[in-house]
Amino acid sequence: MIKLGISIGDLNGIGSEIVLRTFDDSRMLDFCTPIIFASSKILNFLKKHYKLSVNFQGIDHPSNAIDGKVNVVNVWKENVNINFGEEDVKIGDYAFRSLEAATHALKNDEIDVLVTAPINKATIQSDKFKFPGHTDYLAQELGGESLMFMITDNLKIGLLTDHVALKDIASVITPELIEKKIKTIQQTLKQDFRVQKPRIAVLGINPHSGDNGVIGKEDEEVLKPTIQKIRDKGDLVFGPYSADSFFGSKNYKNFDAVVASYHDQGLIPFKTLSFGMGVNFTAGLKKVRTSPDHGTAFEIAGKNEANINSFKEAVFKGIEIYKAREEYKLLTENPLKKQGKKI
Repeated sequence: MIKLGISIGDLNGIGSEIVLRTFDDSRMLDFCTPIIFASSKILNFLKKHYKLSVNFQGIDHPSNAIDGKVNVVNVWKENVNINFGEEDVKIGDYAFRSLEAATHALKNDEIDVLVTAPINKATIQSDKFKFPGHTDYLAQELGGESLMFMITDNLKIGLLTDHVALKDIASVITPELIEKKIKTIQQTLKQDFRVQKPRIAVLGINPHSGDNGVIGKEDEEVLKPTIQKIRDKGDLVFGPYSADSFFGSKNYKNFDAVVASYHDQGLIPFKTLSFGMGVNFTAGLKKVRTSPDHGTAFEIAGKNEANINSFKEAVFKGIEIYKAREEYKLLTENPLKKQGKKI
């Protein structure tokens, strides 16, 4: 059974609600062995608050997880003061402690997949966490070429830049970055989504992809030559496409993935088309990590109103990607080494 680790996120947000309500459905235990990194004490409090029937198995280490149970690694044992909807640096510290413990378990193969509940990017900041979000922290800890990849069954959008200020976008996008990110997406589509020959569309940096240099020269001088260089190698990479009409015209359906130049260029259409069913997958890492496509939603925290669909999809996608990646490893193993082991 796949061991699925869960970091609890910001306890003042909706993370705990979507985690507990997801596994309140005992049928979920047919797909994975959930291991939540938090504390039995706080989850029992939250269980009562949300009037749920989910039962926990408190454990001291992920290796003690029991299949068919919802397991909780006690990262801390003290009481926690929860005030739903409030920003609190103390709660941010617990969010980091949960994430740190879950990431350590993932690095050491004590869990197979990590699903992260939403954090508050301001309150989690500390001497140990100086990152704009999960993606950069996990890249440092797990290794690989991380890339924010927003996914559903029918739409996949990768970002050249994610949490970068708009005024800095053009200077950050270089030929080297474009090639690196597209290579990561190609490999991800092959090993994690079973796409043998990926077709990838690239969106322009400027409005109308610069209109031949009239509205900015980055598309003409950076994007177009780099895309052509990649295509000259035989890869199916096309663009740049004008972002304003690309999704409304349904052109995205002709491709296995879309590359957006910056955060909102990709996430606005993605969430418009898929909100509540989308998943944030950190592509390019050596391990599998997914999360829901939304944040802490402080405005509805504690009210038992959160939609659990995106978190549930993150669980299922994490499991699917893990299985696909294991299959890919078997198919691409060196056959000579494999035979050598048998002799």
